[in-house]
Order: sequence, then C-alpha cells, then structure tokens
Amino acid sequence: MNKRMIALISTMLVTALTGCSSAASNNSPANNGGSDAKPETLRIAMGSPGEGLIKVWETIGKEFEAQHQGIKVEFSYQDDDTYQTIGLPNLLSGKNAPDLYFEWAGQRLQTRVTDGYAADITEQLQSSGLKDMFAEGTFNGMVIDGKTYMIPTAGDVTNVIFYNKAVFNDLGLQPPATWEEFLKVCETIKQAGITPLVIGNSDLWTAGNWVAHIISRVVGEDAYSEAMQLKQPFNSPDFVKAYGYVQELWDKGYINENVTAASDSEADMLFLNGSGAMHPIGSWLAPTAVEETPELELGYFNTPAIPDGKGNQDSVIGVLNGMVVNKNSKLIDEAIEFMKLYSSPESSKKLSDAGAVPITKDGIDKETMLPLSLELNDLMENAPALVSPPDTGYSIEVANALNMATSEVIGGAKSPEEALAELETTIAPLK
Repeated sequence: MNKRMIALISTMLVTALTGCSSAASNNSPANNGGSDAKPETLRIAMGSPGEGLIKVWETIGKEFEAQHQGIKVEFSYQDDDTYQTIGLPNLLSGKNAPDLYFEWAGQRLQTRVTDGYAADITEQLQSSGLKDMFAEGTFNGMVIDGKTYMIPTAGDVTNVIFYNKAVFNDLGLQPPATWEEFLKVCETIKQAGITPLVIGNSDLWTAGNWVAHIISRVVGEDAYSEAMQLKQPFNSPDFVKAYGYVQELWDKGYINENVTAASDSEADMLFLNGSGAMHPIGSWLAPTAVEETPELELGYFNTPAIPDGKGNQDSVIGVLNGMVVNKNSKLIDEAIEFMKLYSSPESSKKLSDAGAVPITKDGIDKETMLPLSLELNDLMENAPALVSPPDTGYSIEVANALNMATSEVIGGAKSPEEALAELETTIAPLK
C-alpha cells in the first residue's frame, strides 16, 4: 500500500470520528428490548490507521455507546493491503459482516453496490440532516443511478503539476493550459539548465497516477474505466497515442533520468530543494512543502488539455473515500447516527487537532488551512469529471499491470506498443 493510500485511510479514520449527539431510531432493535436485552453490536471495518488514530476511533465509539443505550461499537482493523484486496470481501461475506465499512468512491463502490453490500442511503441522508453537513461536490463518485451509497470522509487530488514560481518568474513562464504550451514550457526550462519534471516512480503509483490521467484525457473516461475493468483491451490505437505523449517527455529529456529508481519522497525533496521546476504529485505535497521549505513559492496547474482528446479536458484525478452502510445490516439507522456523530463540528475540531483535514463543511477551517490546500479542495469539489487512480479505483492486479507499463514508457525502457502488448499478456489470466 503506498504512502498516499495510507495517508488517505488515516485521514478518513480520524475524520470518521466526528461527533454529533442524536437519539437512536425508534425502529432500532436496541430500543425494542428491556434493560436486560443483549446489546446489539455495530461493527465497523477499515484498514489499520495506526495506534494514535485507533485510540481516537475507540474514544468516539465509547461516546456513541453512551448516547445509544443497548448498542456496542466494535471495530475491525486489518493490514491495509489485506483489507483492500481479500480482507473486505471476506468480511462482507462472513458471519459477522460489518455494518459500516471503509471504501473508495467510484468503481470500487460500484462493485459493492452490484454485489449487494451497499445500502441506498439517499433518504436517510436527507431526513437525518447528515447530507447538509457536506458540500454537494463532496459526493462525487458516490451517487450511482441517482442514489447515494456512501458518506464522505476524506479526499485527495492525487495528481496536479506543482511548479516552482521563482523558476517560472525568472524564465517569464506562465502555467500552461494546453499540451503544446506545456511542451514549450518544458523546453524553455531545459534550455535554462534545469530539469523540467521531477518524478520518483520506484513504487510505480506516482507516475501511474499522472499518466492514468493523461490516458483518460486522450481515450475518454469511459474507455479508461472499461479497460481497467477488462471490458475492452488496453492495446488499442488510443492507448498507444496516450502513451506517445509520455514517451515524448522522456525522449526530449524533460524527465529526471532516475525516474524509475527514485522514490516518491526522494522526488519530493529534489523538487522542494530546487533540482526540478515541476513535480506531478498529489495534494499532500502542499503541507510537506510548508514544513520542509517554507520559503518556496509553490504553485500548481492541472494536467494541460490534450489536443483532440476524447475525455473531459477539465477532469481531475483524485480519490474520495468514505463509509458505506452494509445493505444487509440490521442497524442501518444506527450506522447513519454514528456517521452524524462522526461528522459534527465538535468531532471535526478533535480531528483537526489530531492533524486531519475533515471533509465536512464545518470541518474545513479556512482561517488556518493552507490556501493552496483550500484551492485543491475546491478543485476536486468542482471537478466536472473525477477520474479514479488505478490503484484505488480498480483491481490491484490490473492497476499494477498498467502502472508497470507506464513505468516502462516513462523511463524509456519500452515503446508504447511494447509496453501495452506486455500489459495484455500480464492481465490475460485475469479475464
């Protein structure tokens, strides 16, 4: 599991504790028995957030128990990789399935809906007032066929192109809006003796995210998603064309030579220390930059528009995640009440104090939040199309195969055609 995914889960886990007191539903099984009735158990499943956040979760769980007589809250934590692959499906099909569970918006949520493990909570969100705690755009990827299936907990733009404003100002450059302008910017920076783009792709996901966005811009969001679901081949003229843009960046010397050997954190430091003018990475770089190099003037721009692209050229690649109520749960109302507790201003304060960025309306403190982080948050909420990264939106096996092909192209090891042919061979057993 990569650093970004762990950070997202950690943010969600802290975020998920936000609290608002409310009485248990009159239809609650817990209210139908006397004081001697056996407590009902509200089971909540997630990856492992770390010891510090586990303490916060369990504190809020006790608060919920105190407010809801006859309800016991039980948490299930798993290793992140296990949870994402076989852990959650096994829990959902098991005897003591979770009532609430962590999941990513988009295709993974669609799978839970198709498999019958996600409750339509559209009405409960409205009647409980929980929906009003969030901005409308926060539900991107959580509404399927007009029905809402997830309560948002955290989100990240997983790739924009950060740039060093001082370098751009010295060279008289402006953030490019089109791919042609982007190439001209790269060439100007290279001629000035500076590496245009710094990327650390030893773990595959960093370039994998950005290039997936480029692919979606070229082939279209639907074609990208269908290929990721093995509903159409990757090795097609459109995918070759998309990888051609990536190959050109390498062939023209616009990317650091150690792109496939450097880690994401090493590339962060190279960029922050002035060894490169631009750095494609996620929104989590903003607080890192303030902490490590507060003197750096940091800007960003979204992936530039690609000529004749079939996708939405204003799309954003990012992840929204949250908690899903199990359709088979007997405690659907209680699960909603827990999420109200989780989403309240009081809990948002606790979350902020713990270092998280709550995603609710009241959770974002515009007085203290970094302006750049606020801008990126708005970018995601206002996105006309939200593209899911390979490694959180889809099958891990398919994501790994695509990210490997990306690594081979962006590092000059294989041509687009060769990389895509190898990708098809790798995923053939999965079909």
